[in-house]
Amino acid sequence: MRWHDFFRFVLCSLSAYRLRSFLTLLGIAVGIAAVILLASIGESFHDYVLAQFSKFGSNIIKIVPGRQDARGGMPSLPSTARELTLEDAEALARLPFIIHVSPVVQGNAEIRANGRMRRTVAMGVGPQMRDIYSIDVAAGRVFSEREHRDAHAVALLGATLRNELFGNAAALGARIEIGGERYRVIGILEPKGQLLGVDIDDVAYIPTGRAMGLYNRGGIEHIKVSYDMAAGVARVLPLIRQALVARHGREDFTLVTQEEMVSSLDNILRIVVSVISALGGISLAVGAVGIATIMTIAVTERTSEIGLLVALGARRRAILGLFLAEAVALSALGGLLGLLVGVGLARLAALFVPSLPVSTPWTFALAAEAVAILIGLLSGVLPARRAARANVIDALRAE
Repeated sequence: MRWHDFFRFVLCSLSAYRLRSFLTLLGIAVGIAAVILLASIGESFHDYVLAQFSKFGSNIIKIVPGRQDARGGMPSLPSTARELTLEDAEALARLPFIIHVSPVVQGNAEIRANGRMRRTVAMGVGPQMRDIYSIDVAAGRVFSEREHRDAHAVALLGATLRNELFGNAAALGARIEIGGERYRVIGILEPKGQLLGVDIDDVAYIPTGRAMGLYNRGGIEHIKVSYDMAAGVARVLPLIRQALVARHGREDFTLVTQEEMVSSLDNILRIVVSVISALGGISLAVGAVGIATIMTIAVTERTSEIGLLVALGARRRAILGLFLAEAVALSALGGLLGLLVGVGLARLAALFVPSLPVSTPWTFALAAEAVAILIGLLSGVLPARRAARANVIDALRAE
């Protein structure tokens, strides 16, 4: 059979049963559209979260009490781990290549001001936290080393918290109440945005020692340090480990680099994206069953046609190819339709959620189309083989 006759026969077969062909390719289209849409949103969410997480710099090391796996293992029991102290933070600040150090204690507290109340995070930090977190001061100043050391009742407000408490009123220099204690606002921070759904502008920052008293803590929650990028993390980690072991007598703490935190987050997000894509793949499996079912029915309905082709000299291999080509053509057209719908819905989602830049990589789109064609090929094998093996006498007798 000549090639142009081959393709003409396939197209005529598809157009002869328009409704059936459309419903068949629609099953594949829905599956591909679901996979494209879910994977696009999942991948965009993955990139968005990592970008948000990386806004705080890449030269940060977090020291937490207790031995634990940096990839998310269970920490040691509090009773077996020595708490970190303000003196530990001061010792780290004297190490080579260490640029900034901030001991951190955080918790929730009721914050009252200007006749308003808001329950949110009140975080105890060092005066160098602005440089570690890359947060600018919009008005006022950061508390000094002396104010931090002597645990003065001073506070910095995030942009969201400032607006919620004061609205259009002046906040700088005002008195606020945190957990029943009075503080003076000495600085307002520039907006930083959200991280993993948490508004980091809805925070009050106070000296660490003050937060330890507020939350009745004997030690600090963790220490964050930033180091000289030129030195490299491989040189800095041993220095920190050696200094803390000398103070504690053993390694009862964990050092977590920003790269490890991002890598751990990246692995979690990729698992989420894979699960989301697999959910869309269920629709593809349903579409594959639909193609196999429709092609099996088509072989049964066209038995006399198959017998006529064989009687006219068509080879069994040609008949196999004809039915396989029909299945592949249905899945390819369905994949293309699903691709257009999926990309269109992804673009529409980007309009409704501007903060989440939804996009579909072309490599992924081409892979989805290739998967659709492969599904058509696999789904059509058994019906096509059945058509190719049909007995010519029985086929010609069929009505």
